[in-house]
Amino acid sequence: MIRPATSDDVPVIAELIRELATYEHLEHEVALDESELRTHLFGAHPYAEVLIAETDGDGPGAVAGFALFFHNFSTFLGRPGIYLEDLFVRPDARGRGLGKTLLVELGRLARDRGCGRIEWAVLDWNEPSIAFYQSLGARPKDEWVLYRLSGDAMHALAHDGAPPDPA
Repeated sequence: MIRPATSDDVPVIAELIRELATYEHLEHEVALDESELRTHLFGAHPYAEVLIAETDGDGPGAVAGFALFFHNFSTFLGRPGIYLEDLFVRPDARGRGLGKTLLVELGRLARDRGCGRIEWAVLDWNEPSIAFYQSLGARPKDEWVLYRLSGDAMHALAHDGAPPDPA
């Protein structure tokens, strides 16, 4: 079963995020705070949404995975899009079609909301995920390079536009 997350799901969403980070060898980057996560997902101005995948195989309503996404906008299409930030299915629940089911539901949401596309990033070493996404018809956008501004550099930009002191 796929369902929208509720604020009661925040602890399990945080747990799934940590499990995903471990799978991606990025657990050292996780700095989330559950109360902030709750505010950003379910507060007065939600920044993202979550779909939860549940199975009956591990007890009624056992959470097996999630998709966290938010809207973006394509100026070229003149329409909103969906950016899939995270898609994760716990290892013991893989092979049951849950990843595809989460993406099918995300596709329905995109269609029903008038979106022009769904986009996401995948680590270049994650061959099983790349093969899975390509089997659905997704294609890499190799001509685009992802940039990120965060931490000190983001704060310096917000302060005075100067890059942070490298020393």
